[in-house]
Amino acid sequence: MTRILIVEDEEKIARFVELELLHEGHEVDKAADGRAGVDKALSSNYDLILLDVLLPGLNGLEVLRRIRREKDTPVIMLTARDAVMDKVAGLDAGADDYVTKPFAIEELLARIRVALKRREATPSATQTGEEASTVEANLLLHPPQTRVISLRGVSFDLDRRELLVGRDPVELTNREFEVLRVLMEHVGVVMSRERIASDALGYELMGEANNVDVHVAHLRAKIDDRLGERLIATVRGVGYVIRER
Repeated sequence: MTRILIVEDEEKIARFVELELLHEGHEVDKAADGRAGVDKALSSNYDLILLDVLLPGLNGLEVLRRIRREKDTPVIMLTARDAVMDKVAGLDAGADDYVTKPFAIEELLARIRVALKRREATPSATQTGEEASTVEANLLLHPPQTRVISLRGVSFDLDRRELLVGRDPVELTNREFEVLRVLMEHVGVVMSRERIASDALGYELMGEANNVDVHVAHLRAKIDDRLGERLIATVRGVGYVIRER
């Protein structure tokens, strides 16, 4: 059974989300302040954490930073704040997604499903030594075929999830990787924010266009200075595109 921790000081919201998650078949724990949230998140193993930003004791961003020092549990931020910089701060601190209040419960449940599927698809870091040895032996006998997209000084390995700008390796979050993947797989094609959200992030925008903008801003900050030019171009009123030249 999937275990989810809700860190939320507004009891009505926490209870409402808890009941919906229980109805979906999840096991749910709750914490009403930041310190209790950190303690529960680090002392137990959860499949996902719903974390409010404005919490008593410790704010949500500090809670997230402390969790990220020890665990990579998927975290979806819940907050009434809707400014782009607040979203940037949350994503920079290690959040996997960001939902602003008031939200439709259907949207939140959809994003939870996406985060859980992504976690299931990621190899576990807790494999036993025997399991790890078996995987390593299989890779030596059957090395995977890699898919690499290269253009304009950028080399993007889709299977190894590696990005090189020139000779410099660039680290990407899961969300940044997926957004860049969609754009690199459609070079020359203008991709709408809705299409990027659907193909890369796994959900419809539902009024959250800024999420795509934030990820693109992060990619530009990591790539453009090294590249010496802008890789991802904005098409005003539509979305984004990567062109060959």
